Amino acid sequence: MIDSLLGTADNALRTLFGAHHPARPTPRPAAAPSEAAPLDESERRLAASLMRVNHVGEVCAQALYVGQALVTRDPALKAHFEAAAREEVDHLAWTEERLRELGSRTSLLNPLWYAGALAIGMVAGKVGGDKVSLGFVVETERQVEQHLEGHLGRLPAQDQASRAIVEQMKVDEVKHADQAQRAGAVELPAPVRLAMRAAAKVMTTTAHYI
Repeated sequence: MIDSLLGTADNALRTLFGAHHPARPTPRPAAAPSEAAPLDESERRLAASLMRVNHVGEVCAQALYVGQALVTRDPALKAHFEAAAREEVDHLAWTEERLRELGSRTSLLNPLWYAGALAIGMVAGKVGGDKVSLGFVVETERQVEQHLEGHLGRLPAQDQASRAIVEQMKVDEVKHADQAQRAGAVELPAPVRLAMRAAAKVMTTTAHYI
């Protein structure tokens, strides 16, 4: 248990304050950057706000998977959650890099988002069991997929760099939902799904600005 708690603390510190190195190259548009029209100031701010929201989502994904891995007693499922968390590090690194390119920063409230998602992951696994825990993954990834699709519609048309990242993230989130479904996820009750959507709305709206 002490090792698990130390590992959880280590993940939190790395996620919130560490430098992230992706295992895969950052997705890039087919056209060379020099061929893309430059963003004006309002477009740059919008793109940065959307990518900050996406980064917050990846911070929460790390915490959710870590919380679920911490409470499950199934070694195979623990390995599944830990592997998914490692894959999400790519998304953290990509969104951070794009935020720097846009001259912006990550959310100042990331510690709050991490703590909340960690608690949700632990409660889901402890109270509902592994199948409910996997159900949270499926529902979370489905909501993230819809959220990313919405961002593709809002990003400035010429911001192909951000679009390439968001499109690959969307592909990965669909894969994670499918993996959790095959691992035995159960569908969450409608009130729980609605509560998750409401919480996500608060988070994304706040992270857009802070």
